[in-house]
This record gives sequence, structure tokens and C-alpha cells, in this order.
Amino acid sequence: MAVPVVEPERYSQQLEAKRDIILRRFAHLDPPSLEVFASPPSYFRQRCEFRLWHEGDDLFYAMFEVDAEDPSSKKIVRLDQYSVASQRINELMPQLIEALRDDPALRYKLFQVDFLTTLAGEALVTLIYHRALDDDWEQKARALQVRLDVMIIGRARKQRRVLERDHVWERLALDDEREFVYQQVENSFTQPNAQINRKMLTWARDVTRGSQQGDLVELYCGNGNFTVALAENFRRVLATEISRTAVASAQINLTANGIDNAVVARMSAEEFAQALANQKLDDKSGETLGERKGRRVSAMALEEYAFTTVLVDPPRAGLDEHSCEQLRDYSRIVYISCNPQTLLNNLEQLNNTHAIARFALFDQFPWTDHCECGVLLERRV
Repeated sequence: MAVPVVEPERYSQQLEAKRDIILRRFAHLDPPSLEVFASPPSYFRQRCEFRLWHEGDDLFYAMFEVDAEDPSSKKIVRLDQYSVASQRINELMPQLIEALRDDPALRYKLFQVDFLTTLAGEALVTLIYHRALDDDWEQKARALQVRLDVMIIGRARKQRRVLERDHVWERLALDDEREFVYQQVENSFTQPNAQINRKMLTWARDVTRGSQQGDLVELYCGNGNFTVALAENFRRVLATEISRTAVASAQINLTANGIDNAVVARMSAEEFAQALANQKLDDKSGETLGERKGRRVSAMALEEYAFTTVLVDPPRAGLDEHSCEQLRDYSRIVYISCNPQTLLNNLEQLNNTHAIARFALFDQFPWTDHCECGVLLERRV
């Protein structure tokens, strides 16, 4: 992986290049005008991970990139500052190095540092070690928390010492003045570019307005990022997620925002589709899906929903053919994609029944080739 070169004066050029790529790739599907959402050109990542490199008495953050002269090897890139990361992370980077350098209890066998910050400047720092953490470490780490005004977690093999709490609270004000609050847990997925996340949520709220008579089903809901923002646009929301940590965080986020018309169920998108279709799946014991998951599925009370819209935000692999086929049952599909190629494959599969009504490019990761897209599909008449 190459360390991004940030040149703010060239940002409009790199965004235009991404726009052109997306327009060419999807042109045969006859999409509407592409809505392009720009990122701040620098200081946009609210979370980052760095290796910590020890060279004698020196200590510095490091990333690795493939050596152009020898593709089989990687070279160490020293980072004293990182203009991709948030202002808060850049403030903390030298302060943390200074505090660690001459303190053996904190420095010894420390090999990675993770930062998680918010737009308001709240910061959680995870220190990861190749050794067991003892009470001496904790005493020094607690003093470091106060010195840097951060929260600290220590990790080692089979150890996780949380000194204050394992999450930050992000507050996102959307363009209609509505503010939402999100618990973001250490070592769990959250949208890294908070400003682009605000724009994605605002866009998703806009394309789903006027849906109060119908219900939303959301697959791959994570910590409830979209669930929280979209709930008021629908009569009811049923969201599914397989990660236990994400489900717990999503439920906390619904409560924190006073949302009472949304439910988060812990199951995979495939299991939910099977439950919705009342299909049965035999395992080695001969038990059916209904027998193994009967109470959980029954508690969802699927018969009480009238799903008109589905929101999917799948991993880079996109949706498999069968899962994509099941989206045809919905009048509207909101598809958030982190991989234009798998998005294109899925849209081509759906093209004979659904047309693209809105199309957006979100520049989640400036200075990389990565493109994040949002698509609203509506059933063809």
C-alpha cells in the first residue's frame, strides 16, 4: 500500500478524474446526472493505525509500502505527521511519541498505535504490545491519559485493559439542522471520513423522503450508521447485522437518539433473506433453519412489516447473485457501495427490473483510487 501524497491544490483534479471514471464505467446503464460529494482535501480521517518503529533510542510511526525497485519487499516510511489523519490525530502524534520515548513501562515492546477521534476532538488511543501488561503499565498509562487528555486502551495477547471506556461519541449535524449521536467502538468498523459520512447520510435521507407509509429493511447495518439517520423517514425499520459488537452498538445508538421505530436483529443478510422467504436450510444435524433460529425469527414478527425499501451497504465483494436477485422484491433499493466494480455487476443484474433514479459519488478516500458510490434504484413500470 502506498502512503498517500496530499497536495490540496490538486484536489479538484483528482476528484474530476474519479468522476470521469465512474461516468464511463456506468454509462451503458443510462444513469441520471452524477452527484459528486467532495471531501476536505486533508485532515479527513478520524481513525488511523500506525506501526511503532524502534531504532535505538529513536521511536517513530511507520507505514509500509512496496519498494518500486523490488516489488517483493516493502520499505519503511517514517511518519512524524500524517496530513490524511484528523487535526486531533496530528496534534497527538508528536505528544505521544515524546511521552513514550523515555518511559520503559510504556514503550517496551509497544509495536502499534491506533487512534480513534471525533469531529469535536474526543480521542481514544489504543497501545498494542508484544508483552503482558501489568499494574505498573496501567499506572503510567493512567497518568498519560491525563497528560494528553485522551482515553487509553492497552492490548496484548489475550489482554485488553480499558482504562476509561472503549468508545468515543461522534456527533453529526446534517444539513437540515438535525444532529445525531453515535457510539463508535474501538477496533470496530466506523466510517473513517466523518465529513463524507455526514454527506452520505444527508443524501440517503433525501432519497428516501416520503416513505412514512412503508417500512425499511437494512442489511449490513453495522453500528446503525444509516439506521439512526433514516428511521424517521419510515413507518418502521428492521436492520440486520452479524457482528455481535456492532449489534450492541447499534442498539445503544438507537436509544441515544430516541428512536423507537427501529429494531436490530443479529443475523446475516443471507439468513434474513431465507427467513423472509420462509425457506428452510438443513444443517448436518438435520435441523431446519426454523428449528435452529425459530425464536429469533419469530421475535422479528416479519408478518407485521410492509417492506417497500431495502438498504444494502455490503463489503467490497458486493452481493452474490442469489442475494442480489432477492432485492427485486422491493420497490426501491438504496445501495451504498465501496467497490464500483461489484456495484456495477449487481446493477447489471437488476437492470431489467430496476432503473437508477439517483446516482452519487462520495470521495471517502482522497488521494487513492477508491470510490464510494450511492445509488437509488426504483422498480421499472
